[in-house]
Amino acid sequence: MPHYSPSWVLKLTMGLIGMFAFLQVYSVQAILPVLITDFAATEVQAGMVVGATVLAIAIMSPFLGMLSDAVGRKVFIVGALLFLAIPTALIAQSPSIGWMGVWRFLQGLSVPGITVVTIAYIGEEFEGRAVTELMSFYVSGSVLGGFMGRFLLGHLHELIGWRAGYYVMAAMTLLGALWVTKMLPASRQFVANPNFRSAIQTLGEHLVNRYVVTSCLLGACVLFSLVGCFTFINLHLADTPYELSTGALANIFAVYLLGVIITPLSTTLLRRFGSARTVRVAVVVSMLGVLLTLVAPLWGVVIGLAVMSSGVFITQSATISYIAVNVKKGRSLASGLYYMGYYAGGTLGAWLGGIAYARGQWSLTVWLLLFVQVLALLVASMGMIKTKPHAA
Repeated sequence: MPHYSPSWVLKLTMGLIGMFAFLQVYSVQAILPVLITDFAATEVQAGMVVGATVLAIAIMSPFLGMLSDAVGRKVFIVGALLFLAIPTALIAQSPSIGWMGVWRFLQGLSVPGITVVTIAYIGEEFEGRAVTELMSFYVSGSVLGGFMGRFLLGHLHELIGWRAGYYVMAAMTLLGALWVTKMLPASRQFVANPNFRSAIQTLGEHLVNRYVVTSCLLGACVLFSLVGCFTFINLHLADTPYELSTGALANIFAVYLLGVIITPLSTTLLRRFGSARTVRVAVVVSMLGVLLTLVAPLWGVVIGLAVMSSGVFITQSATISYIAVNVKKGRSLASGLYYMGYYAGGTLGAWLGGIAYARGQWSLTVWLLLFVQVLALLVASMGMIKTKPHAA
C-alpha cells in the first residue's frame, strides 16, 4: 500500500467507516420528544438513552485498543460493524425506555472496535501528509454519520415510525460492513503485540504522558458540550414557542454538515498555527455559538448551533492530530484512552444536561455548557505543549 498518496476509493472507505460508526450513536436525539411521550419518560431518562451508548464507548475504548494490538485491524473493524447491526435492529422491539437503554448500551460496545482501530490503522499504514488527509476524511465521515443518523431517523419516524426506522438503519449498517470487507486493504505494517504485560506497561506510560492526559481532558470537555447541546436543544425546540416536529428537528441537524466542510479545512489551520493555538480559538468560537442559542428567533438558534458545532469539530480534529503526531508507541491504546475520556465527557453531558434542563430549562443548560467550555480553555492553555506547526 502506498505511503504517500491514498486512492480516492480508500478516502471514500475511510469516510464511510466514520459514517457507519456514528450513524447510530446520536440518532435517538431526533426522536427524544416522541420517546418522552411514548414511554412516559423524564428528561433525565431521555438524556440517559443518549448517554447509554456514549457510556459503553467510554468503557470499551481502551480495552478494544489493547485487543486490537494483539489481534489485528481490519478483522476488528468489519466484526464491529457486523455486531453493531444486531442491537440496532433490537431497539425496534424495545418495550420500555429501560430496554431501549440496554440496546443502546450494546450498540456502544461495538463502536470503539471501529473508531479506535481505524485511527491506529491510519497511523500505522501511512505517514506524512497521507495521515492527515485520511484522518480528515475519517472525521468528516463521522460528522456526516452523526448528522445522517439524526436526520434519517427523524424523517423515517414521520414516514414509517421510529421502530421501523431502526430496522432500516440496521440494514444500512450491514451494507457498510460488506463495503469495508471488500474495499479496505489488509494491514501491511501491523505487528501483533499479544503481550498483556507490555500493554499494561504502555498503559502506565500513557497515564503520565502529558500529551495523552491533556487530550483526554480536552476530549471530555468537547463531547460534554456537544452531547449536552444537541440532546436538550431538541426538547427546547419541541416546546413552545417553536413546537417543531421530529422531521423539523431532524432538519435542524443539517448544521452538522458544516463539520464535513470545516474538518478538512482544520488541517490547514493546524499546519499554520499548531494544535494549541487552533484549539484555544476553536473553543472560544464554540462558546459564542452556545450563547447565540439563547436568542429568541429560530434562525438565531440555528446559527448558534452551526457556530458552536464548527468550533467543536475543529477542536476534535486538532486533538486527534495532536495524539497522532506526538504519541508514537501504543497508538491504539492512546486513541482508546482519548476516546474513553471523550465519551466519559459525553455521558456526563447527557446526565448533567438532563438535570440542568429539568431544573432550569434551556437557559440553565447553556450556563452548564459554558462552564465546561471554560474548563476546556484552561486545559488547552495550560496543558497543551506548544508544538511547532507540523507539515504532515
